[in-house]
Amino acid sequence: MKKIYPFLLSLVLLISGSVWASTLIPGNVIAISDGDTITLLTPEKQQLKIRLVGIDSPEKKQAYGTKARDHLAAYVFRQEVEVDIRKKDQYGRSLGVIYFGGKDINQLMIRDGYAWFYKHYAKEQPKEEALRYAESEREARTQGKGLWADPHPIPPWDFRKLAKQSAREAKANRNP
Repeated sequence: MKKIYPFLLSLVLLISGSVWASTLIPGNVIAISDGDTITLLTPEKQQLKIRLVGIDSPEKKQAYGTKARDHLAAYVFRQEVEVDIRKKDQYGRSLGVIYFGGKDINQLMIRDGYAWFYKHYAKEQPKEEALRYAESEREARTQGKGLWADPHPIPPWDFRKLAKQSAREAKANRNP
């Protein structure tokens, strides 16, 4: 049994890896919307809005929002990258992982402290990738990198929820 276990483990990893295998789409990053969204120009001159899967960075009007956008731009703006597109979201954006120089940029944004690992969607990621992202967030938090220098950083999903609530309250106060 001891000899067959490594074989079975290797087989499971190989099969599970092939489930997530996909074609990498090359392109030039022509715009950075925020810390987790880019516009890619493909070789066929098609523009694709790409939302970085597995991460959530601060909103533009949130603390570290501009820094997150600038950090992502420093990695990929006007660079030739490859994107592993996983699916489309409800807004028509492609969800994917960006690779530049063989590096997972999504993970680097978490590791550098400019994005949260988006645990809510972790089940949609390959397990190994989700584990890497979770570990990168743990390390960034421990080291106080980027947004983790703030003693009480607000996750973007909470920031969006509070912004919607404030907008509803403001509207209700204008229309008594």
